[in-house]
Amino acid sequence: MMKPLATAKIFTLLEPGPVVLVTTRHAGQNNIMTISWTMVMDFTPRFAICTGAWNHSFTALEKTRECVIAIPSADMLDTVVGIGTCSGADTDKFARFGLTPAKARHVQAPLIAQCLANIECRVTEIIAPHGIVVLDGLAAYVDRSKPDPRMLHAIGDGTFVADGERFDRRKAMRSKLPEGV
Repeated sequence: MMKPLATAKIFTLLEPGPVVLVTTRHAGQNNIMTISWTMVMDFTPRFAICTGAWNHSFTALEKTRECVIAIPSADMLDTVVGIGTCSGADTDKFARFGLTPAKARHVQAPLIAQCLANIECRVTEIIAPHGIVVLDGLAAYVDRSKPDPRMLHAIGDGTFVADGERFDRRKAMRSKLPEGV
C-alpha cells in the first residue's frame, strides 16, 4: 500500500539515480516511457530527466506540464526494458505490460501501482537544446511492502545493476543502443 512521504524527503527517492518510468496523460491517453537519465538538482523535490521529441511522451510533457516519476523494482526489469523498446504512439503500455494505473492527487498522469514509489511532478522548465526537463515534485508515495525493494541502475550498454548484480539485456535492447555498444 502506498503511503505519503514528506515533501522534504522526496529527493531521497532519486538520489541513487534509479531507472524510472515516467507516466503522462494527454488527449485522453496514458503513456509510459523508460528514462535512465535522471538528476536530483538539490536537497529539494526538484529533479531533471533527459528526453526529447524522439519520445512519444515528450509532447505530453510539453502540453500538460506534468507527469509521474514511478520507480520500478528490480524484478520489473523485463517490463522496464519492454516499455523502453516500444512506442506509446501505437501501444497501450499499461495493457501490454499488465500495469495498473492509479489515480494521482495533483496531476492527471497516473501512478503505477506495481512500482516501489511514485512522485507526482510539474514541469517547470524544458531546456530544449539539451533535452532536459526540470520537474518539481508535488507528492510522493512509497510501497515498502514490495518483496524485492532493489532499484535498477542502467549502465548505458544494455546492462543493468541492482545492488551490484548485472543483468544483460543487450539483445532485447539492441534496437535502442548506439552502434558499437
